[in-house]
Amino acid sequence: MLGAYKSSTRDYHALERPPKRPRSWPNALVWLSLLLNACFLLEIIRRWNGWTVLNSQGQTTTLAPLRASLTDKKQATCGLLDTLGTSPLAHDNIWHYLSRQEMLSIKNWLEDPAQNLNLTRNSASSISDNKIFMIDLYNPTKESALHYLSGGPKPDRYARVTIHHGGMKDPVIRDYLVGPLPIGSDTTVRRLTEIYHRPDFPLNVRGVDDLSEMARFLMNKVMPIAHALEDLFSAVVKGGEDDTITPGLTGPFSYDGSFRRLWMTWRRNTAGSFIHPLNFYHYIDISGTDPSKWSILKIVYHDQVFSSNEEFLEAYNNGTLKRHQGQTRPLPDLSWSQRNRTGPLRDLDALPGPRSVSFSGRRFRVNKEQQHISWMGWDMYLGFDRDMGLKLWNIRFDRFGRIIYELSPQEAIAQYAGNDPAQASTAWLDRYFGMGGFVRSMIPHYDCPQDAVYLPATTFSTFGIVEVPRAICVFEQDTGRPLTRHYGFAPGEFGSSKTYVLTIRSTTTVGNYDYLDFDIAGQSNSLLRTSTHVEEVHYDWMDEDWGHTSVQQRINRDIISNEDDALLKYPPNFQGHYAIVNQEEKNAWGSSRGYAIHPGVNPIHNTVVGSKRLLNNANWARYNLAVSRRKDTEPSSSSMWNQHLSAAPPVDFHNFFDGENIEQQDLVAWINLGMHHLPQSEDSPMTKTNIATSSQRHLATNAARFGSEVKWDNNGVAQDFHCTPPTPDPFEYSLDRVYPLEDGELGAAGMLSIKRISESYLRMTMNEL
Repeated sequence: MLGAYKSSTRDYHALERPPKRPRSWPNALVWLSLLLNACFLLEIIRRWNGWTVLNSQGQTTTLAPLRASLTDKKQATCGLLDTLGTSPLAHDNIWHYLSRQEMLSIKNWLEDPAQNLNLTRNSASSISDNKIFMIDLYNPTKESALHYLSGGPKPDRYARVTIHHGGMKDPVIRDYLVGPLPIGSDTTVRRLTEIYHRPDFPLNVRGVDDLSEMARFLMNKVMPIAHALEDLFSAVVKGGEDDTITPGLTGPFSYDGSFRRLWMTWRRNTAGSFIHPLNFYHYIDISGTDPSKWSILKIVYHDQVFSSNEEFLEAYNNGTLKRHQGQTRPLPDLSWSQRNRTGPLRDLDALPGPRSVSFSGRRFRVNKEQQHISWMGWDMYLGFDRDMGLKLWNIRFDRFGRIIYELSPQEAIAQYAGNDPAQASTAWLDRYFGMGGFVRSMIPHYDCPQDAVYLPATTFSTFGIVEVPRAICVFEQDTGRPLTRHYGFAPGEFGSSKTYVLTIRSTTTVGNYDYLDFDIAGQSNSLLRTSTHVEEVHYDWMDEDWGHTSVQQRINRDIISNEDDALLKYPPNFQGHYAIVNQEEKNAWGSSRGYAIHPGVNPIHNTVVGSKRLLNNANWARYNLAVSRRKDTEPSSSSMWNQHLSAAPPVDFHNFFDGENIEQQDLVAWINLGMHHLPQSEDSPMTKTNIATSSQRHLATNAARFGSEVKWDNNGVAQDFHCTPPTPDPFEYSLDRVYPLEDGELGAAGMLSIKRISESYLRMTMNEL
């Protein structure tokens, strides 16, 4: 905490104004004034950043100077930025993602004929083969994890493996549980069905995998009309990298898994292609495992619908096609959608902007091997997976113990609207693509501050095993605003507290929906609803001046005891909130200890209910908040296959709520984040993060035991330091690495593999052969 300090001679004079002098002494007054100003300025320099408290008599007490003058301490270079390693951990990170070596050993073991899975290596496979689509960590049960953290045995390590069984008579997708790891004589493989609401999934809802068969289909179906496209859009369409228009696919592809059909939209092949649509669309059928049966069902050109290539070409050749002349003239400059800087420099823009400096080194610790972080009494483990990326586990604060067992994103929806086939039919659930699999290394000094610590992550894909060296960054920052401040005159009343935050960041190019498992003073928790209403009251002491009644606000608190009543929306006008509390744990004033859930920026929920594309596969989005009993069989509110199975999804969120009692139980809070995107020209070429953001906050409510002794100290942090920041490292950015699945030790693949994984269905090339 920093106290307020006097910042100018005006404050000083106002508080300690010298007595008036006769006007016959002007010169003496001038010299006296100069002397006082000089002395006072020297005092400000000495303690300008100190903790100064003003009492009611106008006297000051400096409790701790924060910066010494250059005469007191020799100027030095700021502390080394090497992060202090954590002390030896009592427990390994049991949620750490699988390493590349673990993934390869699992893959090779499963492909061994002894496992009777009849698998084909990915590089030699087709849609009609059985092949591994995904390998990821399967997290231990909460019971076994907490037992280990309390001194029990370490839980066995398992992997979740997804296999596309294209070689079956009725092709399906199945999940398997493989373990214990590492692979050994006791390792087994079994079906993993208990976390889903159906045993398997039709192959038509499969994830993004090898695109070579789709590329061949496009070459066969698009090249016959290539000359018409080149004429209508002043384009080059040869099926190669030099094409000036490119197709992208929209979803969902199915409703119940019985088909795989989608709209393909065409755009200019330039930076920001998604904002250069051509108003030309194909509706294609790519159902089943035989590409020779795939077909074009419709073609739409500026609201004119054709049932085949032949019908479209007939209209083009006989002149009945209503041409859009604006697209055939010489193309305009498309560079406006690039990220290149335009326009003159603004005043002083050539100067480097401010940046934060850790004067004596970082104040947090990172164990890079175990991916464990500690900061100011907080500590937590990190996890990472293909579906949703970064997760936080076992979040603890030393004064309260474990607060959150798991904090992890679950799903991200992008539901579109418009007057064309692509916009009107698109509803993406990004878990399908794998938000963790689309994480790429962050840009130093831009995505994260200079002194951030970076952590890696590894994910499995059908293109190879991807290692991202800067998948996560960790840094502390001064928010530049006080956490608390007050101006007053009583002793200890005037002061201000700085606000520091620790940021753990990961970015993916594909808001978010967060899954929280609270443990407040144990695992027996309840859902407390606090609300307000207006009441009219009468008290005997009221008089006629103001009337005998008064209208005021009343606060109500009640416990929601049934799961079915815990599908919630924030109260109108935010008149109230919800909290997870332990009714058996009280603070000194008799209030239940807990954590309140407060909406932050853009606390929205989905209002488009009844759309067939999101019929039952994203029911969680209807609410701001939902609370259920925690079960290991309900680890997630969604699955990657929910995208294309809206009629009967593998995970139906509503099935989690079956009338169970949630009073003093182990609870999960499912919290919805997001934004209603109202397009505007400033969104080009990218929507800005200052508005495309959403948040929620979890704040202690009656958690501290005030009334008992509260110990505090300055934690031995010396504040009397001045230093010069070190020169920033030269800017550099290295590509992420993709290792071939056949032999993960051969070395990283090139830029093409990164491009193929990143763009997948969103931006296709017809020469993906």
